This record gives sequence, C-alpha cells and structure tokens, in this order.
Amino acid sequence: MPDAMPDPDALRWQAVLARDPALAGAPFLYAVTTQGVFCKPGCPSRPPLRRNARFYADVAAAEADGFRACKRCDPKGDRARLHADAVAAACALIEKSETIPSLDALAARAGYARHHFLRLFRDITGVTPRSYAEGVRARRLQSALATGERVADAVAGAGFGSESRVYEDTARHLGMTPGAARRGGQGEVIRIARADSAMGPLLVGATAAGICFIGFNETPGALEGDLRARFPQARIEEAPEALAEAIRQVTAFIEEPKAALALPLDLRGTAFQRRVWEALVAIPLGETRTYSGLAAAMGQPAATRAVARACAQNPVALAVPCHRVIGASGDLTGYRWGVPRKAALLAGERRAKAG
Repeated sequence: MPDAMPDPDALRWQAVLARDPALAGAPFLYAVTTQGVFCKPGCPSRPPLRRNARFYADVAAAEADGFRACKRCDPKGDRARLHADAVAAACALIEKSETIPSLDALAARAGYARHHFLRLFRDITGVTPRSYAEGVRARRLQSALATGERVADAVAGAGFGSESRVYEDTARHLGMTPGAARRGGQGEVIRIARADSAMGPLLVGATAAGICFIGFNETPGALEGDLRARFPQARIEEAPEALAEAIRQVTAFIEEPKAALALPLDLRGTAFQRRVWEALVAIPLGETRTYSGLAAAMGQPAATRAVARACAQNPVALAVPCHRVIGASGDLTGYRWGVPRKAALLAGERRAKAG
C-alpha cells in the first residue's frame, strides 16, 4: 500500500511549535481562538494549546473568520511597512541635506524614540544613520572628483567641513586619496600575479596596502577584466616575484585548506560591507553560517539581503571566506566563482577539520 499522506495540520502545528514555517511545506497562518488573533508561525508569543489553534492559508481567510492580526508578529506587514516608510523618509532627508542631520532630529521627524528609531534604521538599511550619511557624502565626493572638480570644491560641496577630514580617513571615504579619486584611480599601481590552481586559473592583485583582488575559475582575460573594472585608471603591473608568497598561500589553500589565509588585505567598500567581510573572516575553518544567522550575529537580523549582497561583492575570495555562508535551507545558493567550487571548498575544509 502506498504511504499515507501526512496531515497538513499536523505539519503546521509542528511548524508553530518549532517557529519554523519551512516545516509545513507551504505558507500558512495560525489563529488562536481564545485570543481572537492570527499569527505567523514564527510569532514570538507562547504557542497556544493545540485545541485552540486554527490554520489558514492567508490573511483574508483568517479575517473572514473574525480574527484580527497579532501586534507582535505583524502577519499583515502593516507595522513593517510603516517602519520601512519612516526609514525611507529619513534616507531621503539625509540625501538632500547639506549637513548630516542629527539622530534626534531624524527620530523626531519619524515620530519614534531615539533608540527605537536607531534600531529600526540599522535593521532595515544595515547601517546607522551616521554611516548612511557618510556614505552619501562619500558618493557626492566621488562623483564630483570623477568629473574633474577641484578637490577643495568637491570636498566642500559634498558636505565635509575641511579637506583634512577626508585625508584623515581616506580608506573609509574613498578607498584612496581625493587626488587619486579625481584622476579615476590614475597613479595607483596594482601588482598582479597569475598561477594555475586546483580550481583553474588564479589571479591575485595587490596595492601597496595589501591584497585587493583574488579571483579564480575564469579565463585569465576575464579575471584581469574584473580587476580592471574595479580600478579603471590604475596601472596594472605583472609582479610574479613580489606576489610569489601570496600565490603560494592561495594555491595551497585551494589544494588543502589547513588554516585560514593570513594575507594583508586592502578592502575597499562601504562601512556595512566591511563589517560583513570582517564577520566572514571570523567564521572558523570548516564551519558555515546562514545569511540570516550572519546578519543576526552582527546585531542586524533584518539585514539578511544586505549581507548577501555584501558577500557577493567580496573582492578577495578565500581570504574573506564568503563560501562559508549558505542558505537557510542548507543549499549552497550562489557563489561568484561557481557553486561546484563552493561545494569543493567546503568539502576540503570539512576534511581538514576532521583530520
């Protein structure tokens, strides 16, 4: 006799108890008859008694039976939309302001308490209002310098109080000096070295500050094209001897990952991207994290998509191990250098850990 089909309500009840919607196999909501509310299966409230739970396919069905939306888990998304609108309005204000608005002013305009608004903004955007505003200023500065505007004029127009503020922390604002940015990166030298590896052609690029690019599993021309897109006006120089040790470490890691790569890095990205990349480096060899788990560990559980984007934009594969992040279902999901390579890297790391 064929196996009996599992009871859908039994699966939904298990999903409610585990606060894991995936166990049910399909989206659903549950209602609590004693309270007159309906919830998402991940609701933080205490689960009801089984006899007091009803299951519904969608909001309309639950409301048709007279249940109202839970205020804690917000199954209709009304509160989430209000929060998103408030943060979007704050971002728009930051974008058009000549100076950085204070947190108090942004919170008051949105109608939230200061600390509540800070948490909302950080959860939705992945950064604090201050970091977001600094990113806006840096973008204005980059745009002005790229058109050839004088450094002093570009700095003032972007909202920086003085040139010294920019030069004090060029990596955070531009990743290079304002003069270099004005020339589109011209004047910087990127040394490169190539090698064959267990995963195909390998290219390593480095500035004077450290490794700025690691790529593999593409043709040598495609790898160099990727590097040049990141540094369009920089001078690219072949330097196999200078980068021999870096090449040795990377090829050895690909072959047999016994320890994390310990290379000096020149990482250029937004404040949030750098936070994600630092979190990736902290994942131990042979272990994995989910995108949502990484976001939660960073204190920003709502920033899962932003974390995934930062992983995809990682310019130094292996040294910043974005291959150690997987989907919530356990699937390997995407990988810049190919999912089969991601699987091979993780398998090699598990063997190294077990050995």
